[in-house]
Amino acid sequence: MPKLSISRRSTSLAVISVLLLGAAACGGDSQGGSDAPIKVGTSLPLTGEFSQPGQAAEEGYQVWQELVNDDGGLLGREVELVVKDDASNQNTIVADYNALISQDDVDLLVGTFSSLLNLPASAVAERNQMLYVEPAGGSPEIFSRGFEYTFFSQQATADKQGEVFANWLVDLPEGERPQTAAYPTIDDPFAAPNVHGIRAILEDAGIETVYQETYAIDTKNFDTIVNGMKAASPDIVVHGAVFEDGVGLVRSMLKADFEPTWLYQTSAPSHGDQYAEAIGTENTEGILYAVSHAPQAQTPGNDEFVAKYEEMFGGLPPEDAADAFAAGQVLQAAVDAVGDVEDQAGMAEWLRNNSVDTILGELEWNDDGSPIGEFLIGQWQGGQVEFVLPEDIASVDKIVDGWKPGSAGE
Repeated sequence: MPKLSISRRSTSLAVISVLLLGAAACGGDSQGGSDAPIKVGTSLPLTGEFSQPGQAAEEGYQVWQELVNDDGGLLGREVELVVKDDASNQNTIVADYNALISQDDVDLLVGTFSSLLNLPASAVAERNQMLYVEPAGGSPEIFSRGFEYTFFSQQATADKQGEVFANWLVDLPEGERPQTAAYPTIDDPFAAPNVHGIRAILEDAGIETVYQETYAIDTKNFDTIVNGMKAASPDIVVHGAVFEDGVGLVRSMLKADFEPTWLYQTSAPSHGDQYAEAIGTENTEGILYAVSHAPQAQTPGNDEFVAKYEEMFGGLPPEDAADAFAAGQVLQAAVDAVGDVEDQAGMAEWLRNNSVDTILGELEWNDDGSPIGEFLIGQWQGGQVEFVLPEDIASVDKIVDGWKPGSAGE
């Protein structure tokens, strides 16, 4: 498939190959030549509500570390990951990032999973004037605080991630376009603006909202929500989900025999085999979602990433692993360009003024650290994920016309 081009403006610099490493030592060590490891710190939700994507993010960081060290290290020094478990808790993650900086003496930081956790974690980084590249925190709120050190290493913030899908949907012929919609959403700073962005486009096009519900993050039983949606009989369900809630809602929909024509979920369907096994592969057919990474994309370092992930963990990498790897690529590009891990302000300024080629495509940023680009749209077809939008990077020639539970592989 063709190389993804996410950038909307060109860069005058030569394309950075982020897997090639500089030989210079960093900072004050450039004269004396230190061989001490460069410590890169993060805290991830390895347990708790976000443990599934948190563990995938850890795998992505580990693959990045392995490839960097296989090629001689960062700025000629080995990379050492320092990983803590925040247990999906906002208070714990603040303590973890403070400890990474003041006790573990890390040289560099990378972000955690979810906007919920990145909001407080990035504030710790900002207070300590340390570059903070986050792999999965697209809430617009993160970039409304005037921070100088926070950068998001995906293609778009949450409110824009469903635009490609929503615009395609409203352009369907009148007889194929949905007329009514339901919007169940987890109370999460990423999922809520994601769904709101889609809803605004659909409502502007005359698609009527017949159901809306925001549920608590620890919700386990979705029967009441599903019964409410079934009574409203929407043509499309746009679900703001993380993982477990995405699985739970689909299971309740199947139990209630509620099958809207279209089903779109945030995040949950991107978990590949784990998602398919949880809801039944036969029930995945036609489910749509926004996704940042295509394993088959010919983007810089993607072949190496996919091969190394399979070697280390088996199978194709989930999206959250790819996002974490891309965060490492962005951090690496900034360090390599500035040549000094102590010059955190210099690295942040460099990212504001340059683009970086990653496995997600070419990334670039606004002054507030938010990315400039658009997401891919994936769809489950025949028991596997295909990339269907934008059309110029699609891996298949068709989009399945709606959700068809019980029919995958037929």
